[in-house]
Amino acid sequence: MAKTSPAEFVRQVRQEVTKVTWPTRKETSVTTVMVFVMVFIAATFFFTVDQLLSQGVRWILSLGA
Repeated sequence: MAKTSPAEFVRQVRQEVTKVTWPTRKETSVTTVMVFVMVFIAATFFFTVDQLLSQGVRWILSLGA
């Protein structure tokens, strides 16, 4: 692999950055809200499953007492 000078590297980086399609403020806001919604749904799901499993384990352990 050929080594490039720091100046050439910076030039290539700037060239690549111009190719990036940056999201709009609205797209970023919508995506952020969707992430928070999905996190809330996942947290609720795992909390519910954890509570059910906890109750099941308590029930199983109480059979031996």
